[in-house]
Order: sequence, then C-alpha cells, then structure tokens
Amino acid sequence: MADNKGDQKSQEKSGSGQGDPGPSVKDPEVYEALRDDGASKEKAARIANASAAQGRSEVGRKGGEHGDYEDWTAEDLRHRAGDLGIEGRSSMSKSELIDALRHH
Repeated sequence: MADNKGDQKSQEKSGSGQGDPGPSVKDPEVYEALRDDGASKEKAARIANASAAQGRSEVGRKGGEHGDYEDWTAEDLRHRAGDLGIEGRSSMSKSELIDALRHH
C-alpha cells in the first residue's frame, strides 16, 4: 500500500479549495472563495481577516484606496511591484506590470 500523506499535505498547502487555510485565517469561507477566484494567498487572507473583524458588508463597501492601475505611471507600477516582491518587473511593460499586480 502506498502512503498518500505527502500528496494530501501538498494539496492542502496549494490553496486548491481543499484543506484548512490555517489558524491565521479568521474567515475560511471568504478565504476559499477568494482563492477560487484567483486571489493570492496573501490577499485572500488579508480580506478574509478584515471581513471577520469588521463584517463582510463593511469590507465590501470599503473598496480600494488607490486609483486604477491604468492611471499610474510605469515607474509607480514598478515601485509597487517591488513592494510586493514581483520578480522581473524591471523588464516588464506597463501592461505586463498591471497584469502582474492584479494577479499577485
């Protein structure tokens, strides 16, 4: 018989909708929905924890604080990408930077 524990652990860590996201995530339902929609683990955890603390309606109303990325300069986008640790940003075009930031 094969031991499938390693396979199960890798599935749980992948964020594929299976497994527990961990004790630091306060609203696992919101976290999983965001991950299923393509949000990064960091972004999903941040929003899930905010919704647990403030209520889902309040977090949904808040919205973003910055304008559209299309209105930013390429230099500003590169700085933001650097803040988030996105690699390869120095050679990216403005549209590539926007895509990388949205899907980080």
